[in-house]
Amino acid sequence: MLWVGPQNNKDFQVPAPSSEVIFHAYPQSPVAEKVRVVFGIKGLTWRNVEIPRLPPKPMLTTLTGGYRRTPVMQIGADIYCDSQCIIRELERRFPSPTLMPTDDQGLMWCLSRWTDGALFDQTVRHVLGSAGDKLDKDFAADRGRLYLGEDWAEGLRKANADLPHLVAQVRAPLSWLNAQLSDGRDFLLGQAPAAIDAQFYHVVWFLRGRWADGPSFLSEFTHLVRWEENIQAVGHGTQIALDPQDAIALARDLEPVSETGVAPNEPQGLEVGMPVTVMPDVNGGEQPVAGTVRFANAESIAIERNSDEVGTVCVHFPRSGYRVDVV
Repeated sequence: MLWVGPQNNKDFQVPAPSSEVIFHAYPQSPVAEKVRVVFGIKGLTWRNVEIPRLPPKPMLTTLTGGYRRTPVMQIGADIYCDSQCIIRELERRFPSPTLMPTDDQGLMWCLSRWTDGALFDQTVRHVLGSAGDKLDKDFAADRGRLYLGEDWAEGLRKANADLPHLVAQVRAPLSWLNAQLSDGRDFLLGQAPAAIDAQFYHVVWFLRGRWADGPSFLSEFTHLVRWEENIQAVGHGTQIALDPQDAIALARDLEPVSETGVAPNEPQGLEVGMPVTVMPDVNGGEQPVAGTVRFANAESIAIERNSDEVGTVCVHFPRSGYRVDVV
């Protein structure tokens, strides 16, 4: 493998508490794995706060104001929800090695809406459906509600009955990836790993680790298996455990540093200081997060909120895939 990532530096300086990356996730989360690969590409040292797989997640929702999905990244009193926001902010703060080694950044973000949306949802139905009656009931109820809607039990039953079709739907894009890698390249865009590698890898990682037939299914794609090994060699950077109470205390002791303002051509008429709620734009039964607009543009919105537990924090969300309502 030709790519040589960041090297350990004996003179490495531990970042100040106000700028260290704190990652709230649990080990089995495929979306968290996506971000962990990004940490590896950038060679970052980061703090790991392990959260529960299932609600309630009181320490996490204290920081976010109610958002319960995994993962969440914290830098000081700025809280980043959804891997879209997390990856974009990591690239901004730590530009080298870049996650965008070609000039196709716009196309990469467009493709990510498919990998994180339709493709991932398809894979979740595939994995949950294949588990059938073996799936933990509490886990099935929680994730089924998130990904299949209110009638999740019927959705899981249909997924189990329709499993051969679901496998065929996942097989097609994996064959495309395999063809992309057939010229011997190490990563999807060439010899250096990119954000798009992490975004596809988390789907493949989920299939291999959570579907009993995953390893045999994936063995068909020999170039893809080689690529998986290359991604695994990138690693996850260096993680240091952190107690959730310490993460909350850090947010309480600091102030948000994100910029303030609303970009031109704002379609919802948002203004700084306007009260809003933000939540995923799906019927997942989730709690909206309330606050006041601090920043908004085409890609993201940041809302400021206050509580006795965390003081003033700024919670960041993507605009794509999230609903903003003026209160």
